[in-house]
This record gives sequence, C-alpha cells and structure tokens, in this order.
Amino acid sequence: MHHVGFAVFPNFQVMSLAVVSAFEMANIAIGEAFYRMHLLSEQGGPVLSSAGFAVATEAFGKRALDTLVVSAATHIQPSSPRLLDFVRQSVGKSRRVAAPCTGAFTLAEAGVLDGRQATTHWFFARDLKRRYPKVRLEEDRIFIVDGNLWTSAGMSAVIDLALAMIEQDLGPEVARSVAKSLVVYHRRAGGQSQFSALAKLRPKSDRIQKALDYAKQNLQGRLAVDELAEAANLSPRQFSRAFRAETGQSPAKAVESLRLEAARLLIERGRLSMDRIAVETGFADRERMRKAFLRAFGQPPQMLRRASRAVSQQASTGQAEGPSHGAA
Repeated sequence: MHHVGFAVFPNFQVMSLAVVSAFEMANIAIGEAFYRMHLLSEQGGPVLSSAGFAVATEAFGKRALDTLVVSAATHIQPSSPRLLDFVRQSVGKSRRVAAPCTGAFTLAEAGVLDGRQATTHWFFARDLKRRYPKVRLEEDRIFIVDGNLWTSAGMSAVIDLALAMIEQDLGPEVARSVAKSLVVYHRRAGGQSQFSALAKLRPKSDRIQKALDYAKQNLQGRLAVDELAEAANLSPRQFSRAFRAETGQSPAKAVESLRLEAARLLIERGRLSMDRIAVETGFADRERMRKAFLRAFGQPPQMLRRASRAVSQQASTGQAEGPSHGAA
C-alpha cells in the first residue's frame, strides 16, 4: 500500500485536493486499495480552507509516506517553520514530494528547490522567480519532475500531475482508465504549454471561432485566407479585416500558432519522426518547421524532444534521492 499525504494549512485552496479523486479512481480501477490517502496538518484536527469549509486532518509525522503533496493557496503567504521542516524531512525520506500551483512557493521557501527545475501557476511565476532566483523556473510547463520533486501549473494541472504519478506506479492503461473516469483527456505531457493557441486568440464572434476550429481540424491543408473565409462564410477581405480586429493577429500568424502547438504535442509524445510531424501539422518539411520553432521558442524541435524524453525518463524511473518509504 502506498501512503499518500496531503499537507494542508489554514486557507489552503481546495483544488489541490483534486489529486485525492484521481488516486481514489485508481484504487477503483485496479480493484484494491493501492493508495491510502491522509490529510495532514501541523497540529491535526479541523483546518479551514479558502472556500470556507474545514477538513479533518491528522498531525504531521505520524506515519511513513510514499508521496507527499503540498497544497496550494490563492494568496502567497509565509509557511510555518514546522511545515517547512516537514517538507525538508519528506524530501529526504519520501519517494515523491509534489507541489501543485503555488505549493511550489512552500518548496522554494524550504530551500529544496534550489538548483532544481520547477513550475507553478502562470499568474505567480514572476513572483516565484523574483523571490527565489536559485529555482530553475519553467513558467510555461504543465508539470515538471526533477528527481523526487514534482511541481505543476495551477488549477486543473493538478490532475495531469496525479495522472503522471498513477502512470508511473500502475502503468498507462490504469492512468487512461482514471482519466476516463474523471471525464478528462488523458494527461497532457509535462512539457506542454499552460496556454492553448485557441485560448490565446479569444475570438469574439462565432464566425471567426468556426474558422479557427476548421483550421485546427485541417492543419495538413494549405489553409489560405480564402479557405478560412469560406469556413467563416465571409469574403476573404471581410474575413481578414474581422480576424485581425478580433484576435490582433493575421490569419497566417494564427495558423502558424496552431501548427506549432500541434507539432509540439506530437514531439513530446515521441512517436513520430520530425519529417512526419512536419507533414501532419502542415509545415510540409522539417526545415520550415525548424524555422518556425526557432521564431516561437528560440530553440529547434530536436531540443524540445530531448527535454521531453528526459522528463519522461525521470517520471518513469521515479528517480529519488532517498529510500522508497520512510518515516516522514
């Protein structure tokens, strides 16, 4: 049995506890109590959340933990000395210590993220970088694994984090079953951007949204302005004017963003060659794709694939600095 602790504190943000449901669904999927969950706090007893209700907890240090998840908060606040000590001890003794969203601030405050890669909610990323410059912050990542430390972006990214842990422990089929039970897509790759290209564009009219949806579903095609205008039921001139007014971009620039997003995801999955990905996403050849990646990300697609493989290898092997189980 894997004992998973969730460290909470006054005014913790309840979305962090979404991981509990993921582990619960994993138990149901395999038909046994593989995970045993524990809500933990400094003193034990009821702890009030930012939503206004309390949860019952047990005090730190009463049991050995395989995994510790440090909760997040809606506002950054100093952590108690005892919570910081508990985090430091757990990093040395537990197989995994995770911090979704602003929980990364607690890890950083404890000093355990110095020199480590980490991520957090995009809204707080600059603040984390300013306060803790020794942290190697990757502010546009869904989640990151560095040794036995796991951090994720905010809110729903905690589900991606939990699914990656379940996949490490029980395999991809169980993780897919849990994702289906939670009615979410199978987990996003850790290196995937916290933002989607469509969300960034935020079109105001259904016609422009329809054209973008058409483009995303037909990336292999040429996707010239007249084709997109037809999908929007507008003339090319009307479409170009309306598109720029609503999105602040030209249609060509928006299509390139959609192609880049799709290519980046395929690269992270690692199943297709670069040549095939270039064709699948409409870049036609790998050189055009390489130039687009350099413009957008400052690095070629091969670098992203190597980084994604390194993260996947760490997640699959569960590299840890301490023993698998221990008193926390």
